Amino acid sequence: MKITIKESPKYEGQEVTIGCWLLQKRGSGKLQFLQLRDGSGFMQGVVVKANDEALFETAKGLNQETSMYVTGMIKKDERSSFGYEMEVSKIDIIHEAEGYPITPKEHGPEFLLDHRHLWLRSRKQHAVMNIRNQIIKSTHDFFFDNGFKKIDSPILTNSAPEGTTELFHTKYFDEDAFLSQSGQLYAEAAAMAHGKVFTMGPTFRAEKSKTRRHLIEFWMIEPEMAFYEHDDSLEVQEQYVEYVVQNVLEHCRLDLEALGRDTSVLEQIKAPFPRITYTDAVELLHEKGYDDIEWGDDFGAPHETEIANHYDKPVFIVNYPKEIKSFYMEENPDDPRTVLCADLIAPEGYGEIIGGSERIHDYETLKQRIEDSGLNTDDYEWYLDLRKYGSVPHSGFGLGLERTVAWLSGVQHVRETSPFPRLLNRLYP
Repeated sequence: MKITIKESPKYEGQEVTIGCWLLQKRGSGKLQFLQLRDGSGFMQGVVVKANDEALFETAKGLNQETSMYVTGMIKKDERSSFGYEMEVSKIDIIHEAEGYPITPKEHGPEFLLDHRHLWLRSRKQHAVMNIRNQIIKSTHDFFFDNGFKKIDSPILTNSAPEGTTELFHTKYFDEDAFLSQSGQLYAEAAAMAHGKVFTMGPTFRAEKSKTRRHLIEFWMIEPEMAFYEHDDSLEVQEQYVEYVVQNVLEHCRLDLEALGRDTSVLEQIKAPFPRITYTDAVELLHEKGYDDIEWGDDFGAPHETEIANHYDKPVFIVNYPKEIKSFYMEENPDDPRTVLCADLIAPEGYGEIIGGSERIHDYETLKQRIEDSGLNTDDYEWYLDLRKYGSVPHSGFGLGLERTVAWLSGVQHVRETSPFPRLLNRLYP
């Protein structure tokens, strides 16, 4: 019977066959311990010399990443985190690998990133991708269960949703086009038809990647909600983040363990989250001795980390200055210098994982903001139409998938959480 490693606990005491690769091996004069992987998980296979000397010699000669079918009896193994192992009775080699470049020794990050297509096979990278997969599944479950509809926004656009110049330019037949920075504006249109929607897709920023936090390509999850004001949106964000974190804890325990993640920090992630205004955050930083930030400046990574260190869970920084935020954000009625927005800052120095706001829903106000921002009004006529025909208060936010994976996994580089970022970032060393 052919099964996967993940299915092994259901077949204790039975002989089964697993298609797998050899991660690594160790042994003595009597036993060979094969660390096997098949994509679903990792398990040890034990070859006993006394049972079959020819099989023992075959196992002893296996090279790292050799592919094979391994047959044997599934047994409990209380010493392993997985809890089961296979006593191997047969090995059928499919392809004998030779000279695999990523050996069990230590390798530097540059070497590993240059071999990203192979590094994905490692145990820690496998764990990171499992966590990423669970976040994606939990995202769909959360929004579907709460009455949202998924829409797919265009990847090629004719303008910048964020009003910046950091765009990848291309040609759409005879017209200029750009790789999308965000699906938000299109999600707003869909929200006027369906009430609550979300998008999930790749976004692109044409800026050189200068820190461990930045990617040229990453995935964004962007809900938009009609009839939702700013505080309503913050509640959804809290519930969503709590749901995702608790699902990762429930379904990815072995992966978190493989990464050495301190799960006690994640166990504290429960709504509601603390909130601090931008103005109070600047004053806090001044009290902490930061003289490189003034009211009206955007926060850098050290500033976000200092603010986050005051809390044991994510913190909302609300009501940023109008001048440093996007043109579509609703003005704060209590302080017209600021807008109704929030960034959600993750603890442990991982920085902003969500940015969101209430959107301007008045036609004339939005049109003026577009003009004041130096944008071409013609490019946004369709967006202004949403304010001409039955406009309503509405809000939304965007969660960066890769940075959230980095935070939950406890890894230090955002690049490690995206399948092939180095293949793009190689353009910007």
